[in-house]
Order: sequence, then C-alpha cells, then structure tokens
Amino acid sequence: MMCGIAAVSGPQSDGVIQDILARLGHRGPDGHGVTRIGDITLGHVRLAIMDVAGGKQPMFNERADLAIAFNGEIYNHLALRREIEVRHTFQTRSDTEVLLHLFEESAEDMLPKLDGMFAVALAGPGGLLLARDALGIKPLYYARKGKTLMAASEIRALPPLDRIHCLPAGHALLPDGREIPFAPHWPPHPHIAEAPLEEILPEIRRRLDTAVRKRMMSDVPVGVYLSGGLDSSLIAAAMRPHTVELHSFTAGMKGAPDLLSAREVARHLGTIHHEALYTEEDVERALPDIIRHLESFDAPLVRSAIPMYFVSALASKFVKVILSGEGADELFAGYEYLTQYESDKELRRELNKIVVRLQDTNLQRCDRMTMAHGIEGRVPFLDLDLVRYLARIPTGHLQTRTDRPEKWLLREACKGWLPQRFLMRKKMKFSEGAGSSTLLAHKAAKSISRREFEDMKHITPGITLRSPEEAYYYRLWREAMGPHVPPSLVGRTADPKAAAE
Repeated sequence: MMCGIAAVSGPQSDGVIQDILARLGHRGPDGHGVTRIGDITLGHVRLAIMDVAGGKQPMFNERADLAIAFNGEIYNHLALRREIEVRHTFQTRSDTEVLLHLFEESAEDMLPKLDGMFAVALAGPGGLLLARDALGIKPLYYARKGKTLMAASEIRALPPLDRIHCLPAGHALLPDGREIPFAPHWPPHPHIAEAPLEEILPEIRRRLDTAVRKRMMSDVPVGVYLSGGLDSSLIAAAMRPHTVELHSFTAGMKGAPDLLSAREVARHLGTIHHEALYTEEDVERALPDIIRHLESFDAPLVRSAIPMYFVSALASKFVKVILSGEGADELFAGYEYLTQYESDKELRRELNKIVVRLQDTNLQRCDRMTMAHGIEGRVPFLDLDLVRYLARIPTGHLQTRTDRPEKWLLREACKGWLPQRFLMRKKMKFSEGAGSSTLLAHKAAKSISRREFEDMKHITPGITLRSPEEAYYYRLWREAMGPHVPPSLVGRTADPKAAAE
C-alpha cells in the first residue's frame, strides 16, 4: 500500500496533522484518514493497492487500543497471517492488519520477520513507535519541538523545525527516543565456502525470479519501467510469463538510445509498450517540480530523476504499480568507478557502502518520482533474500575484467531469459539513455559563472557542491525546502566522476 503517513505525539494543535497530510496528498490520491489515540495523532493518505475496499487507514486492532499508519508492502503477509489468525479476528485482507496483530503479540520484535518495504507508525498505550524497512526503500523523517514529536514520509511535509532526522534504514525509533537497528543488511558468514559457479548462477536466477513474482502481488494493474538496458529488460522478461498483459513504459528525448532499445525488447517480449517523449522546454519547465519532489540537489540523482519523472507520469495513466531495476548496479558491481578496487576486501566494502547509501540516492529517486504521480514503485533486485545471498559471494565473481563486461555474473545467471544481443548490451546511465544527461549542465554553465560557483560551493562544513550544475540544482532545492532544512539530509552519490560531470 503506497501511501503517505504522518504522526504527531505530545502537545499539538489539531491542525498540525492536517497540514502535514495536505503536503503529502500526491502520495495517496485514493483517500485519507486521521485518528487520535491517547496523546498521539496518526494521519494517512492512501494509494489503494491491496484490499482496495477494506484497507482504509489509520487502522485499529480489535480492542481499539492500538492504531497504525503504514506505507509499503509486506510480501510475506499471508504466511504471517496464517501463523497468528487463530488468535485474532481479522476484518480485512490487507497486510496492514497483519502488522497490527503481530505488534500486539511481539511489539518491535516483529520487525525482523517482515519481508517487504515499509515505513510504519504504531500508536498504543506504550507510546509511538516508528520503523523503516531494512534497505530504506520507503522514507520516514521525524523531528522534535519541545515535547512534541512529528513524523512524515517526506521532509517538506513537516512544519519548519530546527532539527529534522531521517530514520535510518532497518531502524526503529522507540517511544523512549532510542533509535535501534533491527535488520542487519549482511549475513554473519561473509562467503559461500568455495561454491562453484554452476551452483551460484541458478541460485541467483531462482532468487531473482522469486523476487519478481513476489512484487507482482497486487489487486490493481502492475507494469514495468523498460529502458531497454540489462536491468529493466530482465525484470520485464521475468514478469512476462506471469501475466496475460504486461504494460511497459520508457521515456526520453527524440532520438534517445533508450527509446529504440526499449522498443526492441518490448517487441520481443510482447508487452503493451508506451513512450513518453519530452523536450528541452519540458525539462526546464518541470525541473523545479522534480527537485521539489525529489528533495535532493545531488547532480547524478537529479539527472536520472528527469526521465523517471516523465515516465511515471505516463505510467500513472495505465497502472498503479510499477517494477523498476534499482539496485542491480550496486549488487553486481555495475559502475565503472568500481573497477579501481582490485582487492576483494576493498570492493566488498564499497559495494556494501553503496547498497546502504541507496536509501538516500536511487531509492529516494524511485520513491519520490513514482509517488509524485500517485503510483507505487517496487524494486525486485533489492529483495533481501537476493541481497544477502550476493553479499556472501566472493567479489572475484563480480569484478569487471578485460574478458568479461560489467555485471557479468547477472548476465550469466539469466542466460535464456533474453536473446544474447539484449543480455550483452553495455551499461548506459539512465539520463544518458534518455538523452537528457548534458541538457541542464549547459544551462547551469550559463546561469552560474565559475567565480560565482567558487564563492558558493562550500554550503556548509563537510558538504561541498561539486559542479556549477549541482549549484544550480541546490538553488532550486533551497527554494523548495526552505531555510530550515539542512543540506546534511541530502544523500550523495558515490561516483565522483558522475557527480562532477
């Protein structure tokens, strides 16, 4: 259930929660609700995905002493429900109600059992609990003002407050104010003991196929972003056998490489294919809105958000759920700069770091650009079972070499899903494939002189703008966010070359 959630705990005016929800309205076009339990008020705007008729929120348990506002999907909710339904009376088919009853039984100890993406606020006799999924696929921010705690799905939804915090991935904020981790990203044993490739490859393929099928769980239409590159093409290929009709979507400027590549893959798979064409004028007109929703000024992230913004607008006319290829480059060492790491230990450390960083970069882009248009983005490559399996593989299998391309392991694992000409396509950055990668860099160069950039680039201790283009985005970000939001809330992409281009 893709939505926007809000919570206010402590002394407050009744209008605060309504103001927060008004700023989250794009995340939930199908309804909204507010409830109060003790001195805690929960708010929710709903994009109805599961149990469309019965899943309204905030939702109470049977005794009405516990309430929940939930954003996300729990893919194992049916299995969890079977474990507890003999002890509870269920009123809906939604995954939200499963969380309520699990919390009744085991409080925050339920969190490691959840397979999915989520941000959740739970209010009860013990106070307010906030939690966010293990990889940070869904966002959650909070701030305090005196004795009042406020939380929301987006930074802009919160009123001006001195200190805003991003709840880290895999953490819960307890009623006593402690942030505690509940979901380690990596398994305790770092390597699969001498497992041969002929065993590893089918395990990757099986796990990815399972991840895709899990994310097709929906009571509303599901589609796929299809750039024509390796990652999105594999997701589309894995989806195709499990649906009668598959809608695929791509976006780009006229003549962009992605448009032709996506058409070829769509034709091969037999998808119902849609294209969003945009112009330079469209980009300039939409950029303030893109940055306002993205809540970031990071240059590579903004560039890649542009085609996703336009393709999400197109997809929203046909589907409510969309699968996307985020995470494949981080898991399978797809970025060019990763070739500089020659030792297994150094490469593994960097891969782990950029997977953790996804919560503030590509996952933020996916969430914000889809939610800007009222649709739900799902990311199969970041299924925890697949992530944890790949974390145990010796990085020698992941390294790019002269005799094999980037993401070689993924290409080998998925042989047979697509013709070889599609499987061997070289990686192209999202914005490059869409044709808009240098568009705004040129405009920024005209708008901000080199001397002006040198004067403004050190925006705060420890944070430096890396190019005039990024400075241009920062100006728009500051206008959208207001003076109270610290730049430290903005995640930065790891590739220094991409950031400075």
